Amino acid sequence: MSHAEGVNIKRRRVLIASTAAIGAVGVASVATPFVRSWYPSAKAEAAGAAVTQDISAIEDGMMIVVKYRGKPIFVVKRTDEMVANLEKVKPQLSDPESAESIQPEYAKNETRSREPSILVVEGVCTHLGCAPNYRPEVGAADLGGANWYGGFFCPCHGSLYDLAGRVYKGVPAPTNLPVPEHSIDGPILTVGEA
Repeated sequence: MSHAEGVNIKRRRVLIASTAAIGAVGVASVATPFVRSWYPSAKAEAAGAAVTQDISAIEDGMMIVVKYRGKPIFVVKRTDEMVANLEKVKPQLSDPESAESIQPEYAKNETRSREPSILVVEGVCTHLGCAPNYRPEVGAADLGGANWYGGFFCPCHGSLYDLAGRVYKGVPAPTNLPVPEHSIDGPILTVGEA
């Protein structure tokens, strides 16, 4: 009698098929987390995603802060007087034409913005990364008196920026505050998309 005569062929096929199926499930369960580890995390995806903000409630002369990619984004609703004062500070600025600044093409203008009344800049000092304070009051004695038309003051090392985020001469900050890609559609500001 040969050895193969006592073997149940159907049973052998069922055992091989079930072993192969269990093996495939095992490989898939190991491969899935491995492949998913190549995908960016939810935090990383959110860090690069555009941020929207309704800016209709911002009062004239006020500022709000929006977080984008871990940085504060200053959004200022400038008054007509604030916009008019931008011309008055030009002689005091290091880069009044924003030639050395990081900004989208549509922000290469006197107001450094899409709309003159809305300023959108990164709220990080270009010197060492501190957060400047919003100081909109004209004539502040501690910031130059009659030569101060409102803007931003960095308390860490004394850098000054005007209400277009342009840096003053003779301060530690080397460049203007960066203008991030953004768009304005009615009352909705989108930071991260043009």
